[in-house]
Amino acid sequence: MSKMRRLTLVGAGCAIAVFASALAAIADDGAVATARYRCKAGKTVVATYYADKVSIALSDGRSMTLPQTASGSGVRYAAPGEALVFWNKGRTAFITEGKSSRSTYADCVQIGRR
Repeated sequence: MSKMRRLTLVGAGCAIAVFASALAAIADDGAVATARYRCKAGKTVVATYYADKVSIALSDGRSMTLPQTASGSGVRYAAPGEALVFWNKGRTAFITEGKSSRSTYADCVQIGRR
């Protein structure tokens, strides 16, 4: 076997090991997917989705985990008392906050997913 072919096989084996390790890490914490959203006013949201909840990291420094709640369209996650609600549908998302449901992260569009 040529030296070049051996190096190619070793490289492929390393790539498979890294990929398998990444899949195991995802499986260990139960995450289904992670998506990044770019929103109006330069804001961003990183959402890590699980079967029944989402963990979000907001560009203002806040992070939280929200349980999935009933939704007529898309997928809805809400904090207790609906102090913060994260909605996503397809490649879009938005966040409302407070009793007035003021939109604080608007027109969010998915820019990446893993």
